[in-house]
Amino acid sequence: MRAVAYDAFRAPPDVRDLPDPPVPAGGAVIRVEATGACRSDWHGWQGHDPDIRSFPHVPGHELAGTVAEVGAGVALHRPGDRVTAPFVCACGRCPACAAGDQQVCEEQTQPGFTHWGSFAQYVAVHNADVNLVRLPEGMPFTTAAALGCRFATAFRAVTAQGGAGPGRWVAVHGCGGLGLSAVMIAAAAGARVVAVDVSPRALELARRCGAAAVVDASGHDDVAAAVRDASGGGAHLSLDALGSPATARASVASLRRRGRHVQVGLLPPGAGRADLPMDRVIAWELEIAGSHGMPAHAYGPMLELVRAGALRPDLLVARVLPLGDGPAALTAPAGPGITVLEPHREA
Repeated sequence: MRAVAYDAFRAPPDVRDLPDPPVPAGGAVIRVEATGACRSDWHGWQGHDPDIRSFPHVPGHELAGTVAEVGAGVALHRPGDRVTAPFVCACGRCPACAAGDQQVCEEQTQPGFTHWGSFAQYVAVHNADVNLVRLPEGMPFTTAAALGCRFATAFRAVTAQGGAGPGRWVAVHGCGGLGLSAVMIAAAAGARVVAVDVSPRALELARRCGAAAVVDASGHDDVAAAVRDASGGGAHLSLDALGSPATARASVASLRRRGRHVQVGLLPPGAGRADLPMDRVIAWELEIAGSHGMPAHAYGPMLELVRAGALRPDLLVARVLPLGDGPAALTAPAGPGITVLEPHREA
């Protein structure tokens, strides 16, 4: 197969021929029709993820395609099925999985991290009956590619972890693919959204996704105060969708009393520790929660909203590129919106 690969952390990636992945017992090999280029892939290339332990390595974890082959024991899927998968592929057997919390599986695998990923013409997915999600008829693969990570992660962070709904103010710090997804989902849930970013283009897209107000973080010494002003006293729910000590702190400080902060953007150790205002957390009885993807069994309500047109992840796809552009998409993430690669298109 053709794939994007690199031979060491921060080494220049290239497109090369590599062996097709073997089909795992209980798993499947997916012919990748589209895959998102996510900031998490960049973190992996930088060496921020301890799951990447051998080289050459193929990145990519936001995938959509068709089942090419299934392994022994797979009962629910067969070749030709149009599918996606969450970036956390669960084992289906541990206590967390038994409780329905596959997104924090104790024995999880992650394409692009624990094994070769989807910047390739084929990718292996373990425990197929637990992790593969059938796509609605007519959904383009380029739209579905975002559902395994950024859009699904934002959906669970905003709805299940955040409880966004009518009458609530939601602040979203960082308007990349994850943040714009969160803006769209919160607005569709009836919340009023304040979007925060340093890019005027990103803030313009946030307005198109339903933001009621925007804050240009580059023009404010106190971003949290600007969010509190825009939301009439502070957000009920605030999300750090970028992942930095500064945005995490600003997100917590943006809340009104008894508000909830949800950390969604990655905070790798190399970025430094987030100095959160814990005195305010105590005095105002704030809540702090993490959010790590969404299990395959929870995709139904999100897919129904997409099918009905209430959510439009397709509008977030800004660039669709051939596999040959994969190295640049990995090492120099583009501007606002989601970049998608088509691995069977080289040019």
